[in-house]
Amino acid sequence: MVGEYELEFADPDVTGQLGVLWGKSAAKAAGRMNLLICHLLDTAAVAEQIWDHYLAPSTKAWLEDVAGAPGYGRRFFAWICGVHDCGKATPAFQQMDEAGARAVREAGLTWASTGRQRWRHDQAGGKLIRDVLHEAGWADDQISWVWPLVAGHHGKFPSVGQLREPSLARGHLHGKGPEWRRVQSAVVEVFTRQLGFEGLKEVQPVRVPSRADQLHLSGLVVMADWIASDERHFPGIDQLRDVGLSVSRERAIKAWEELGLRGGWGTLAVPGNEAFHDRFGHGPRSSQVMVMDAARRMGGPGLVIVEAPMGEGKTKTALLAAEILAARFGADGVFVGMPTQATSDPIFSQVRQWAGKVAPGLESQVALLHGKRRFNREWQALLEQAGDSPDDIYGTVDEDAMYGMSPFDTGEVPERRAPAEWFLGSKRGLLTPLVVGTIDQLLFAATRTKHVMLRMAGLAGKVVILDEVHAADVYMAQFLLEGLRWLGQARVPVVLLSATLPPAQRRALVDAYLAGAASRENPPALDLPSPDGYPSVTAAWMEDSGPQRLVDHCASWREDLSVRVEVLPEPAATSAPAASTDAVVTLLADRLRHGGCALVIRNTVDRAQETYQALRAQFRDDVLLLHGRLHAAHRADRTETALARLGPSQASRRRTILVATQLAEQSFDVDADILVTDLAPIDLLLQRIGRLHRHSGVPRPVAVQEPCVVITGFRDSGSDAPWILPASEVIYDRYLLLRTAAIVCGADTSSWNIPGRVPALVADVYGNTPLVPDAWAEAERAAYADWDADQQARADSAQKFLLTRFKEHENTTLEGLHYAETKGDDEVVQAIVRDGDPTIEVVIVHKDVNGYTTWTGRRLGVNGEVPVDLLDEVLGGTVRLPAKLAAVAENELQPLDGWRDHPWLRHSRALKLDTQGRASLDRWAVRYDTQLGLVVDKGQQ
Repeated sequence: MVGEYELEFADPDVTGQLGVLWGKSAAKAAGRMNLLICHLLDTAAVAEQIWDHYLAPSTKAWLEDVAGAPGYGRRFFAWICGVHDCGKATPAFQQMDEAGARAVREAGLTWASTGRQRWRHDQAGGKLIRDVLHEAGWADDQISWVWPLVAGHHGKFPSVGQLREPSLARGHLHGKGPEWRRVQSAVVEVFTRQLGFEGLKEVQPVRVPSRADQLHLSGLVVMADWIASDERHFPGIDQLRDVGLSVSRERAIKAWEELGLRGGWGTLAVPGNEAFHDRFGHGPRSSQVMVMDAARRMGGPGLVIVEAPMGEGKTKTALLAAEILAARFGADGVFVGMPTQATSDPIFSQVRQWAGKVAPGLESQVALLHGKRRFNREWQALLEQAGDSPDDIYGTVDEDAMYGMSPFDTGEVPERRAPAEWFLGSKRGLLTPLVVGTIDQLLFAATRTKHVMLRMAGLAGKVVILDEVHAADVYMAQFLLEGLRWLGQARVPVVLLSATLPPAQRRALVDAYLAGAASRENPPALDLPSPDGYPSVTAAWMEDSGPQRLVDHCASWREDLSVRVEVLPEPAATSAPAASTDAVVTLLADRLRHGGCALVIRNTVDRAQETYQALRAQFRDDVLLLHGRLHAAHRADRTETALARLGPSQASRRRTILVATQLAEQSFDVDADILVTDLAPIDLLLQRIGRLHRHSGVPRPVAVQEPCVVITGFRDSGSDAPWILPASEVIYDRYLLLRTAAIVCGADTSSWNIPGRVPALVADVYGNTPLVPDAWAEAERAAYADWDADQQARADSAQKFLLTRFKEHENTTLEGLHYAETKGDDEVVQAIVRDGDPTIEVVIVHKDVNGYTTWTGRRLGVNGEVPVDLLDEVLGGTVRLPAKLAAVAENELQPLDGWRDHPWLRHSRALKLDTQGRASLDRWAVRYDTQLGLVVDKGQQ
C-alpha cells in the first residue's frame, strides 16, 4: 500500500515516545521544538524536490538501477536522505537539550549519567541503522555501504570500530534496555512506512553502487539535510498529530521555490556541428569538428584529451564537446577548471554567454568559484542585481550551530541573474549547476578532508572540463590523477585541454580514468599510441569488453608561424648588477624603435620588478608590470589594462612593454610583437611563445613583423654545461632546463615552426633520448638523478593527503575513508594541493597617529572597524607575501581588533604600513610601492 500512514505505533507507549523524541531544539527550530520524525520526513521531502528539479538524468539512472525497479529510485533516494538522523533517537543526543531531555524521560525513556562521556549522533546513527537493518533481514553487503552514509553525514566517514559507544557509558549513550530498542526501531519503521514502503525489507537495494556513487549520494544526503535544517523554512512542529509526509512535502515545495534552487539544462538533444555557429557566431574549425566527432563516436562516458596550439579555440571546442557528452550520457551541467584565478575570470564570461545559447536563462546558473571572485566586476554586478549581500553569502558559520545556513533573506527575486544564494554559501559552490573556477576545486575533491562528499556531489552529474592540464606539476598531478580515478568510477565525462602533453603524462591521465571506470587497481592494458599529428584528440572509455580508445589528428586552422629563436646570454654574476636588465633595455630600444608591443616574462617577482624599473627609466608610461605580489585591486586593474593594450585590437596600438611573471603564461589573451623570456622547461616556454603574433590582422611595425622570441636567464660557456639562473633552477629543476637549453642552443633552432613543431619539441625534452652535447652529459646525469629523486619525493609527499589511502582503491564502501583525515579550512586545503613553501595573504592598511586607513587613504574606525561601503576597498588591499616571510607573518601579524567579529576579516592578518608605506617583519623590511607592488628590500635582510 502506498499513501499516507498513521504515525501511531502498535504500542501506545511507543507512540507517546515518538511524540517527544526531538530532532531540533526550540532554539534551532524557530522557537518551537521540532520532532525527530518530522525532521526525517522534512529531509525526505526535500530529497524528492532534489530528485524532481535538480538531479542529472545520469544520477537518476544509476539510483534506479541500485533500487532495482523503475520508479523505486526516487523513493529509495528520499529514504536514504531522510533516515540520516536516526542516531538522534539515543540518549547521546536527547540529553543535549534540557527541556527536550525532561520530556523524553517523562515518556519512560531513561538513562544514567555518563559524566563527560559524549558520542556523536552521526556515529550513533551508524550503529543504530546497522542493527535495525540486520534485524530487518538486509544482506550484509547492502548494510555495509548504507551505514557509512548515515554515520558520515556530518562530513567524515568513520571506521566500524569508531561506531562503538564509549566504554564507560555502559550503554547509556546508545540507550539501554528494551524501551530504547523498541523506539529506535519504531523511528525507522514509521518513517519508512510514511514513504510508502511496506517495511524495511522492501527498501533493500538490489545492487551495491560503486564507491564513487556512494560518495556522490552521501553529498546529496548532506545537501538535503542542510536545506531541511533551515528553521526559516522548516520551523518546529512539536505535536505528533501535526506531523506527516504530506505536511513535510508542502514545506519542502515552498522552501524549494523560495530558495530558488534548480538544476542545469535537464535533457539535451545531441547538437550537430551547426550548433557551433549558433553558440559562437562562426563555424567550427577542423580541429573543433574533429573533437565533436570524437565525442559522438565514444561508446560510453569517458576521457577526452584535446591537444591544440594556443589560439586554436580549445575552450569553445570543449564547451560543444560537453554539450554532446551531456546529451549522450545524461549530464546536467558543467564544471570548467582553470589553472589560476586570473584565468578563470575571462572564461566565466565566455561560459555565461555559451550557457545562455544552450538554454535561455541558463546563464543565470553559472557560478564563479575562487577566493577572489568578489573582485570580479561581472560577478559582483550579478550579485548586486540579485540583491545579495556578499557579507552574508560568503561568510562561514559554525556548521553544528546551523548546518551551514547563512542569515540572509531568501525570498524570490524576479529575473534573478545569479545562482540561488543557497549555492553561494560555505562548501556548496560546486553544487551550482554550472561552475567556473580554478582546478583546485577538483583537486580538493581528491583530498581526504571533511565534507569531501559535497565536492563529489558537485562534480558528478556534470561534464568536467580542465584547461592547461600540462601546468600541473608532479605534486598536483597526484591529486589530479586521484580525482580522475574517482570521476572515471562515477562515469563523469571529462575533457582535458592542453597545448601539448608529454606522452608519459597523457598515458598517466588515461590510465587513471580507466582504472576508476574499471573499478580495478590495474585495468586491462590499453594500446594507446601517440597522435600522429597536431592538433589531436585522444578519447578513452570503458565498455563491457574492456577499455576502448580513439586517437585522431588534423591540420591547424592557420599556417605555422616561423618564430625566430634568439639567445640573449645572461651576464656573468661578476658583472654589474644592472647588466642583465641593461641588455634587455638595449634590445627593446632597438626592436621597438618604430613602435610595437613587447612581452617580457621573468621567472621571479624580484627580477620582474628590477626589469620594470630599468625599462621604465627608458620607456616611461609605455611599461606595465604584472605579478603575484600586487595587491588584489592593483592586480585586477593591471590585468584589465594589459588585456586592453595588448589585446586582439585591429586598430593601431600604442607602444607597450608588459613585464610579467608566469601570470602571462597561461590563458592570457595578449598579443606581443616580440617576446623576451627567461629560460623555462620547453612546454612552458612554448606556452609563452603562444603570446607571439597571436592574432592575425594586427598592424606590426617593420622591426617586429617577424615573430621573435629572445631567451635569456642562462649563459652557454661553449665548453661546459651552461650557467642557469639559480632562481630558475629552484622553480623548475636543472634537468629540464638543461635539456631545454640544449634545444635552444642547437644548430637547427634558429627558427621554430609553431605550432607544428610543438609536440616534437616537448617529446624531445621529456623523453629519454640523448639530447645534450657531450660536454654537458655528466651535468645532465647528475641533474637527472636529483630531478628523479625530487619527483618521487614530491609524489610521495602527496600520498598522505589523497582521498584514497595506499592500497585501498578496491574498497567497496566508504567505511573508514576519513581515518587520519586531512584537517583544515579551505585555505589550508589549497596549500595541501599546491606544492611549494607555504605563503600567507595579508591585508594592507596604513597606520598613523589617528588610527587606520585603507590603502587608498580612506579612514577606518579607531580599532580598524570597516564601514560597509569600504569593505571591498579594504579587501582590495589583499596581497600574498613571499614564502620566506610566511613564518614571520604567522607569528607577528594578527587581525585588527575591529576585524575580530567581521565575517570576512576575522581571519585576515593586517600588514600595518606607516605613512611611507613601510613595515618591519623581524629582520625583513617590506614596503608597498604603487608601481612595483610589495617589495622586500634586500639591503635589510
